[in-house]
Amino acid sequence: MLGATKVKGRRGSPRRPFCFRLVIFAKAPVGGSVKTRLAREMGLAHALRFARHTAAALLARVALDPRWETTLALGGTVAGRFWPARIARRAQGYGSLGQRMQRVMDALPRGPVVIIGTDVPALKPAHIAAGFRALGRCDAVFGPAHDGGYWLVGLRRRPHIPRAFVNVRWSSATALADTLENFTGLSVALLATLGDVDDAQSFAANGRAFGRRVLPAGACAPSRGGAGAAEPTPHAQRMKGPRSK
Repeated sequence: MLGATKVKGRRGSPRRPFCFRLVIFAKAPVGGSVKTRLAREMGLAHALRFARHTAAALLARVALDPRWETTLALGGTVAGRFWPARIARRAQGYGSLGQRMQRVMDALPRGPVVIIGTDVPALKPAHIAAGFRALGRCDAVFGPAHDGGYWLVGLRRRPHIPRAFVNVRWSSATALADTLENFTGLSVALLATLGDVDDAQSFAANGRAFGRRVLPAGACAPSRGGAGAAEPTPHAQRMKGPRSK
């Protein structure tokens, strides 16, 4: 981090200072690689426009916030003129989404890590800040999505890093429930429920926030409980044993 002082460990080896770390998972917004379902339903040009404008708006809102250090975790090549030069980049690597996210959780230096994607138009810095606050008292934090997945996952990563993404049915209505099965005995906080955009229906539900760098009042879709998500308040719980299926 620029301007930071290196802290030396017990044997004199340099250590990076403790800080909050935000990782944004993204793909280069090119045809055939992003928002394929949206492209099938609304056309390739519309899907690419959504991917490009939403990613750019999100980065403008959250990436340079001084409260955390931001890294772009990119699928495919890390090169490309689309990504801002001031933001650090790393490759996601191979494997399922869970394997790629676990790799990031294992590899980054000390401190809590929060991972988000780029397809939640209503995501604000306040949501990310709420996630990091929750990690001050919980082992993990999730931002539930209306479709059964999640738009944010964060781990405290101490005293150890849990195997968080084992046996998860990705791109299904059980993705969050499956992930929570891996946190038995650990404390978990849940943020406001937001909508991500994968198809024409979810695009229509989240259209007010599309491509906006400054979000309008009420841009967040209402949570399942009916209350607005303007100020996310984490709800903490301790996970019990496996649920009956």
